[in-house]
Amino acid sequence: MRLPKQIIDFNKGEDMSLEVIIKRSDFRLAKNGKNFLSLVFEDKSGQIPGKYWDASEADAEKYHVGTIVQLEGRRDLYQGKPQVNITRLGLLDPETVDMSQFVQTAPMKKVDMENEFDDVFLQITNGAWNRIVRFLFKKYHDRFFTSAAAKSNHHDFQGGLAYHTLSMVRMAESISDQYPQINRALLIAGACLHDFGKIIELTGSLDIEYTFEGNMLGHITIVDEEIVKAAQELNISLESEDMILLRHMILSHHGLLEYGSPERPKILEAEVLHNIDMMDASINMITKAIDKTENGKFSERIFGLDNRAFYKHS
Repeated sequence: MRLPKQIIDFNKGEDMSLEVIIKRSDFRLAKNGKNFLSLVFEDKSGQIPGKYWDASEADAEKYHVGTIVQLEGRRDLYQGKPQVNITRLGLLDPETVDMSQFVQTAPMKKVDMENEFDDVFLQITNGAWNRIVRFLFKKYHDRFFTSAAAKSNHHDFQGGLAYHTLSMVRMAESISDQYPQINRALLIAGACLHDFGKIIELTGSLDIEYTFEGNMLGHITIVDEEIVKAAQELNISLESEDMILLRHMILSHHGLLEYGSPERPKILEAEVLHNIDMMDASINMITKAIDKTENGKFSERIFGLDNRAFYKHS
């Protein structure tokens, strides 16, 4: 049986007709004085933005985030990026559709990620680091496995934080096998916790926005505070070298001060953690852009990678 086409399946200039969910909806005023809705549509394959012109306040209430619609229009490009020129929107009854077909999720099932993390914890052989990691994973279990890893750049889908973390742990394991001078337990503990603060920094996985704490503090500060509180509750000395090293892994993982790290990496494991974080995020961003690109063409420019475009070879 031929499956219905999804967002990713349409090429430039092709008419689109498909069921999608509204991921973002902003009621705005154009320069010509007319109101419009700036929308982002999503299904399992990806996202595409579009503008609904001459919109009323009633339209804004009707086409809110989480609404399932029948989208009709034409796929086009605007400033080099895919966009749909909307010709018609029709409301669909959510009771008659499978909601799971509209929301992007991690390419692994939650239970499989949970089981793999159980094995990962066994490799954190330092007692203090192991207890801290297990404590935080238990405290925030449900939120960790459903949260996105970013608002729009990399792993911006349900379960994205857990999947990004697990991808980094796998790289940490391989690199530790290759370079035995690396403290494997420290690198894996750092990988497990490096973005943990995003469960507080960001809202849910559909309409992803920064929370008040996220805007004011950022995920690096948030997770460092969580580590401190966990150590106090577990009676682990914060003055010990073990705890200072673990906190340094988190505080330096963005690599540069201008990228939000209070400190630059000052130990081997922190430098490696920064690099595998950059690698996993870059691979995800490039893959996401290439998936929306025709063979023999360049992708849209990727903001998180210095606005570079990438070529899709066949």
